[in-house]
Amino acid sequence: MKISVIMPVYNERQTIHKIIEKVQQVNLEKEIIIVDDCSTDGTRECLEELKEDNIKIFYHERNKGKGAALQTGFNHVSGDIVIIQDADLEYDPDEYHRLIRPIVSGQADVVYGSRFLSGSERRVLFFWHYVGNKLLTYISNIITNLNLSDMETCYKVFRSDILKKIRIEQNRFGFEPEFTVKIAKEKLRIYEVGISYYGRDYAEGKKIGWKDGVAALWCLLKYHIFSKTASGKTESS
Repeated sequence: MKISVIMPVYNERQTIHKIIEKVQQVNLEKEIIIVDDCSTDGTRECLEELKEDNIKIFYHERNKGKGAALQTGFNHVSGDIVIIQDADLEYDPDEYHRLIRPIVSGQADVVYGSRFLSGSERRVLFFWHYVGNKLLTYISNIITNLNLSDMETCYKVFRSDILKKIRIEQNRFGFEPEFTVKIAKEKLRIYEVGISYYGRDYAEGKKIGWKDGVAALWCLLKYHIFSKTASGKTESS
């Protein structure tokens, strides 16, 4: 079973070598698909030094956003399972085995790595980020009739053939709610696995802000009302 690790990258010169090293150390057959979203801090030059055979690197000529970088990566997947991996060391690749287990065992189609289910270590950071995350997850659950605990998590893991059923449109952080609504409409089997979380603050390079939260709310409503299933039907989740 081969995994495809999709890694969107923007201005992560300080962490890029470390995160790639950690992914490579995971004992799984894998490809790493890195999409540099027009970094300006030297990240691109770091990537150009990489020579590993299982790494594919693509470059955006202008900054488009995380969702756009993921779309580019999805177009080049050859593995059986897709794992989305941020490049900032907030999420630990050592947990890949736990994340893919429900899919490998045939129980799940999609797995979310939840920062709020785990007894593992979790850095204490911003209260209002926590409130915003829980609010968006709560609204997402109302719309989708799911009971997720962490809709906004980076770790979304899924069978690669799901990419044939849904088409991602959002170029920025709206990917998270768009993906969630669309997989709910497809009636896929969704599991959650508790994960550790080593969050950053803004001084350390965190990029998401309150405007992205507002955009996420809009995306939840938009795709609930207007998106179609793979069969072409427009239906509520």
